[in-house]
Amino acid sequence: MTPRTPDPVTHPPVTHRVAFLAFDGVTLLDVSGPLEVLTQAGRLGHPYAPVVVSPRGGDITTSSGLVLAATTAVAGAGAVDTLVVAGADRLAEEASGDELLSAAAVLAEGAPRVAAVCTGAFVLAELGLLDGRRATTHWRHAKTLARRYPRIRVEPDALHIRDGRYVTSAGISAGIDLALALVEDDHGADAARDAARELVVFMQRPGGQSQFSTALVTPPARSDVLRSLTASVLADPAADHSLPALATSAALSTRHLARLFQTEFGTTPARWVERVRLDRAQQLLLDGHSVTSAARHSGLGSDETLRRAFARHLNTTPTEYRRRFTTTRTADA
Repeated sequence: MTPRTPDPVTHPPVTHRVAFLAFDGVTLLDVSGPLEVLTQAGRLGHPYAPVVVSPRGGDITTSSGLVLAATTAVAGAGAVDTLVVAGADRLAEEASGDELLSAAAVLAEGAPRVAAVCTGAFVLAELGLLDGRRATTHWRHAKTLARRYPRIRVEPDALHIRDGRYVTSAGISAGIDLALALVEDDHGADAARDAARELVVFMQRPGGQSQFSTALVTPPARSDVLRSLTASVLADPAADHSLPALATSAALSTRHLARLFQTEFGTTPARWVERVRLDRAQQLLLDGHSVTSAARHSGLGSDETLRRAFARHLNTTPTEYRRRFTTTRTADA
C-alpha cells in the first residue's frame, strides 16, 4: 500500500495589532480613513486588530464634533505591532501637551512600526523620533515642521515617506495612502491593490502634494529692495524677470541679488520666478484658459515650457491638473 502523503500544514494568517492614537480635537478622517483600509484588508483575508487609544481612554470628541466612544486608555492597549498617530491642526500651532506626548512615547517604545498621519508627525518630532530622518506632513504645515525641527529632512511634496521603522504621511486623506502602503508591507502588493479596489481609490495616486497647495506664499522679505522687487514680480509674472533685468531694477549686481535671494528665500531668483509663474499658470488653467494661453499670460512662454514646469514641480501635466481640479462633474455630466 502506498503511504498516504500528509496534508500540508496550514497556519492561520498573522493578525497585526494596530493602535490609533487619538485625542480631543483629532481630525476624524485621520483615524477613520486608515482604519477602513485595514478593515477592508481584513475582509479580504489579511486580518488586523485595530484599537483606538487615547491618553485617558473613554469618549473623545473629534474636530467635526462627532464622538469616538469608549476609546482604550494607553495602559490597556497592550503590545502593538504598529502605532498610528493621528493629526489635528492644533498640533502644528501649539505644543502637543505632556499627556499626548507621554501616550505616544509609551506606545511607540515597543512598536516595531510607528506611523503618523498629517500633523501627527509633530508628535513624533517633539519626541525626537524623527531626528535625522526624512518625513512629511500636510503641505500647509511642512515649513513649520522644518523650521521647528531642523534635524528632520522634511519633504513637503511626498504623500507618504518611510524611513526605518517610521512612516509619515501628508494631510488627512493621505492617511489612506499610508495605510495601503502598510498593507502592502505586511501582505504584498496584491493585498493592497484589492483593498484599494474595494475602497475605489488609487493604490498610488498621481502626483504629489504640490498640486494641492494654494498659490505660492513668500515670506515678507526683510530688505526693502527684495520686498519691492518681489511685489513687482507677483503683480506681473509675465514681464521680463531675467536675472539681469531684476538686478537692474534693484540697482544691484547680479551676484549680490542672487545672494539676497539665497539668504532670504533659500533659492535662486530664476527658480523663485518660475514658481511664481507656475502658480499663476495654475490659476489661469482653473479660470478656463487653454494651456497655450496660460503659458503665455503666466510668463512661462510656450506649451512645452509650461509642461516641463508642471512635471518638475507638480509631477503632473497641465491638462491633467485642470481635469482633476476644475470641477467634480464627469465629462458626460
